[in-house]
Amino acid sequence: MEKILIVDDSPLQATQLKAILEDEYEITVTQSAEDGFRRASGENCSLILLDVVMPGMDGFTLLNKLQEEIITQSVPVILITSLSDAENEQRGLVLGAVDYITKPFNPLVVKARVHTHIKLYQYRRQAERQSMTDQLTGIANRRWYEHYSVTKWKEAARLQVPISICMFDIDHFKVYNDTFGHPAGDKVITAIAKTAASHLQRNTDFFARYGGEEFVAISLGEPSDKIFGHLKKIRRAVEDLRIPHEASVSKWVTVSMGGVTVVPPAESSYAFYLKIADTMLYDAKKQGRNRVVWADEQMRQMLEKEQRP
Repeated sequence: MEKILIVDDSPLQATQLKAILEDEYEITVTQSAEDGFRRASGENCSLILLDVVMPGMDGFTLLNKLQEEIITQSVPVILITSLSDAENEQRGLVLGAVDYITKPFNPLVVKARVHTHIKLYQYRRQAERQSMTDQLTGIANRRWYEHYSVTKWKEAARLQVPISICMFDIDHFKVYNDTFGHPAGDKVITAIAKTAASHLQRNTDFFARYGGEEFVAISLGEPSDKIFGHLKKIRRAVEDLRIPHEASVSKWVTVSMGGVTVVPPAESSYAFYLKIADTMLYDAKKQGRNRVVWADEQMRQMLEKEQRP
């Protein structure tokens, strides 16, 4: 069921809108622009119904803030107003509103306009998903990852829960490509993506192809020791594919992994911790490859000491 957020300081007005729509949609109501911004940033809404005239921050100001945020800028906003003059209508449309509904409400008009913009949003999301999928492996691509990482970093910061960032790539992959050819290399990339994705299927997991033979994973809510253990299983599962690779120490295709778990501090950036994850990956390679090296919540390095022959 698609979610609709109603932002309206009038309880009566909000109740009327909810009654018109609640049979077909999941409705959340808030009575201030500030709370509306917080909910829009933290919940996956398909449409926002926004009152223009509110105390404090008005609807136009909130609409402008929503358009500036990467998390909310694609969510359609219908303005609810008694200001039916052309100047205010133009202002709302220029700021990014998709439509207007004027008071008093006509239930049939409300339902029709909401239905239209929900459908348009669904079509757009489907097209975006197709453009954000890696064609070779079928997993998320770099573009999808960059959008997702911003969203989840802000969510972890707001909820003050751990977020884990993992970078990994295929060991000695250039040698493999040079030896067996690019079609064989593509099959290896696909096999590893499928194997890793099968272990990263929780609602809190995200997995993407970062580029070439590199991958990135994000997980929310788990402490570093659990994530570290989970990724070691993925590393072993890749080795257990038993894809021959003479240049590898184990004689099979393997991956090296590095990452970090952190509860986002105030004024911190995702990019800073992504660099830490990349440094851990570099350390994993420097220490012999086919291993996981991790930085825990206190930035202490965790090493995978035991390696199978």
